[in-house]
Amino acid sequence: MSSNPAIFDRRLLRTRQRRARALGAETFLLDRVAEELGERLGVVLRQFERAVDLGTPADTVCRALSASGKVATIIAAETAATHLAPAALRVAADEEALPFADGSLDLVVSALTLQFVNDLPGTLIQIRRALKPDGLLLAAMIGGDSLTELRDAFAQAESEIEGGISPRVSPFADVRGLGALLQRAGFALPVVDSDRLTVRYDSVFGLMRDLRRMGATNILSERRRKPLKRATLARMAEIYAQRFADADSRLRATFEVVWLSGWAPHDSQQKPLKPGAAAQRLADALGAKEISTGEKAGR
Repeated sequence: MSSNPAIFDRRLLRTRQRRARALGAETFLLDRVAEELGERLGVVLRQFERAVDLGTPADTVCRALSASGKVATIIAAETAATHLAPAALRVAADEEALPFADGSLDLVVSALTLQFVNDLPGTLIQIRRALKPDGLLLAAMIGGDSLTELRDAFAQAESEIEGGISPRVSPFADVRGLGALLQRAGFALPVVDSDRLTVRYDSVFGLMRDLRRMGATNILSERRRKPLKRATLARMAEIYAQRFADADSRLRATFEVVWLSGWAPHDSQQKPLKPGAAAQRLADALGAKEISTGEKAGR
C-alpha cells in the first residue's frame, strides 16, 4: 500500500463522476483528446494485440482505438466500468492498483484521468511492468497551466472576503516533472509535450457548470468543508470578469493537456551512444578548428 499523502479524495471523485453522467456529461475536452490520441497512434508503425484504456470516464477513447484499426483486443478498465461501451471488454480497476499481470499488455492509453491519481509514480511503474517489452504508454493529463484564471480569481476573492485562501483548484503536474517521472518509472524513449486550449464563456458560472458535468470539481482532501459564501462567489465572478474578459466581454478559460508517451524497454530500441563512441568528431562535423584544453583561441 502506498505511503504517499492522499491529495485527492478518490471516493468523492467517483461520486462526482456519477453525478456528471446523471446530469449529462460534458465531453468536449475528452472528445478532442480522443481524436488526437487516435492521430498520435496512427503514426506508430505497428499493430497492438492487447490494449487497455485506463480510467477514461467514457467510451470515447475505446471508439478511437477501434477506429484506428491498430488494436486487436481493447480492454476498458475503470472503477465504474459497467457504463462503458459493450463493444470493449470491461474490467473494474483502480488506477492505483492495477490488476494486470507483468508483461501482459501491448498498449496502455489513458485520457484525462491520471491527474487525479495520488501515487502517480507508483501507477506509472505498474503500467510499465504490465507492458510487454516494446509495449507503449500513451496518455493525456490535465496540466499545471489549466484553469489559472479561475484559481487566481478565487484566491483574490477569498483573501478579500474571508481573510484567507483555501485550495479550490487541483495542483496539476507540469511538463518537466512528468518527464522525470517517466524516466523514474523505467520507460524508454520518454516524450512529454503539451497543448493549450482556450475556451470562452458568457460567464464564469458557465465554466463552473461544465466542470461539474465533467466530474472535475474540487476533490482535494484538504478542501474547505464549509459552504462557499455567496459574497465570495459573487466577488470571484466580478474579479474573473474584470481580469479575464475579451473585447466582446466573453471570458477566457485555459485548459492545458499534457501528453505522455514511453516504451517498455527492449533490445531493439535506439540507445544513446557511449562516451567516445561517435564516428565523427564534433569539430569536423561543424567545420571548426578543435582547440585543446589550455589553448587560447586566437582573436
